[in-house]
Amino acid sequence: MRILAIGLSLLIFLCACKNPFQKAQDNPQHTIDRNPKTIVLVHGYNRDSRDMRTLSDLLEAAGYRTVKVDLPLTFDHVEDAAKHFALEMDGVLSELPRDQTVAMVGHSTGGLVIRYYLSHYEQGGRVGHAVLIATPNRGSALAGMAGDISDLLVETFATLDSLRPERISTLGLDDPEETKIGAIAGNKGNLVLGQLLKKENDGRVEVHSVYYPELDDFAVLPYNHHEIHHKKETAELVIRFIENGSFAR
Repeated sequence: MRILAIGLSLLIFLCACKNPFQKAQDNPQHTIDRNPKTIVLVHGYNRDSRDMRTLSDLLEAAGYRTVKVDLPLTFDHVEDAAKHFALEMDGVLSELPRDQTVAMVGHSTGGLVIRYYLSHYEQGGRVGHAVLIATPNRGSALAGMAGDISDLLVETFATLDSLRPERISTLGLDDPEETKIGAIAGNKGNLVLGQLLKKENDGRVEVHSVYYPELDDFAVLPYNHHEIHHKKETAELVIRFIENGSFAR
């Protein structure tokens, strides 16, 4: 009788417990792979995907698959470029398992396109990590100067209009909590236009403009705007952040 009672007690206990496999179904996030194997690379103002080739090669040598996109980042506003980017991302994500996240890396204005996508498109929830390299998150002082000189200039080169400091707030950038975002700034201000900037800069973008408080991590490297995304040290920081959510070793 004692053995029978113990058996009945165990049966009642097991029936009262949730099925462990049911728990995974009840919480879809449980099955999402937060370690992306695909990294989407986004070029900056007046460039194309070829400008991200060096970084692509360095990341692929580390075992990642990279996707380089071409966006209209000269005569179009950031919002319009982001629409094009969203269509590109629909194609990229459709080829991956639904539980697989991706990472994104943007140079300069490409970083703003990424942030706009994360803020305004539902598929942004599938981006686990993003790294912004020399991105003018607080706006570009040089773009502001261009607007002061000529309205026609920034109206023609509409991407510049999006980069003016007073325009950044109108983009509605609101980073999602589920995406870890890090930023890398350069402080080698040896480019000609960098002489017009008053604060520490990479020759195009001031260091303080790359940083904003909601970042998960921030780093500064001794490179200028045109070279920073071609450097092995930058690629190493990108990999570290994607794998650990931090630039620290």
